[in-house]
Amino acid sequence: MTFPKTRMRRLRRLPALRKMVAETALSPSDFIMPYFVVPGKGIKKEITSMPGNFQMSVDVLLETCEELCTHGVNSIILFGIPSSKDAVGSEAYAEDGIIQTAVRELRKKLPDLVVCTDVCLCEYTDHGHCGVIRDNEVDNDPTVELLAKMAVSHARAGAQVVAPSDMMDGRVGAIRKALDAADFSQTIIMAYSAKYASAFYGPFRDAAESPPQFGDRRGYQMDVRNAREAVREAELDLAEGADIVMVKPALAYLDIIKTIRDTCNAPVAAYSVSGEFSMVKAAAARGWADEKTAALEILYAIKRAGASPILTYWARDAAIWLSK
Repeated sequence: MTFPKTRMRRLRRLPALRKMVAETALSPSDFIMPYFVVPGKGIKKEITSMPGNFQMSVDVLLETCEELCTHGVNSIILFGIPSSKDAVGSEAYAEDGIIQTAVRELRKKLPDLVVCTDVCLCEYTDHGHCGVIRDNEVDNDPTVELLAKMAVSHARAGAQVVAPSDMMDGRVGAIRKALDAADFSQTIIMAYSAKYASAFYGPFRDAAESPPQFGDRRGYQMDVRNAREAVREAELDLAEGADIVMVKPALAYLDIIKTIRDTCNAPVAAYSVSGEFSMVKAAAARGWADEKTAALEILYAIKRAGASPILTYWARDAAIWLSK
């Protein structure tokens, strides 16, 4: 027997010892903070199901991002809520669209901030689905054409990273081809490669005002029962030109993050989604959990599984917690 010669608790006795031998480290530079942008001025409307998160007009967003950077978080991802919606999401690729306007202003005021943009039509369509509808389902190929147009408009506005989240087949290749043809060969594609049809998206749909008006998204987002399929999706996206692959959600899919990290020789992002955030917030509000402890435990688990970067609504708060 190794006991008492081997005593595992020796290295756990003191905080400094635990820190010295810690296997996983988190840094504010690991985080990407999501924000929701709306037309108008002076708007900061709290999202009821996501306490501490807001729909913001561009002027408020600029101030918010400036403050975010003081905590060492230098990356954001933007989701737009347009002034009007239609069947083909035309506001998504309008040169004066809400995201395009926000990106231009951010790049002027905060040139060192990494601005990622979500590339999907669901926030912009009047039916709430992620593409063009034909015969009551999303028609893949016409949707891909519009996504490529949307990505180019974001890059033209100054986005350094475009993040297609639609889960259409072939969209990464089409976006890469369109970006290169428009002289944006340096624009990064962070593909939502393994995006599951998850129950954890509910609060986000309130924030982005994008619930589907009929049916659901199981016909294009991944089945929660599948794992090998996620690796195939990631490999296809990388072959089509993705620079970063993403797993979404994160907490219930740590095995997927690790598998893709071990399989694919590329950065793996993970999205700690709204439901993961809000359920901890709700538990903390009732005294059932300590938010800081629970949130950092979740973020360490995501990092330990192999993700970097991490998209999280705790980005700002986690950066402050880590600094202390």
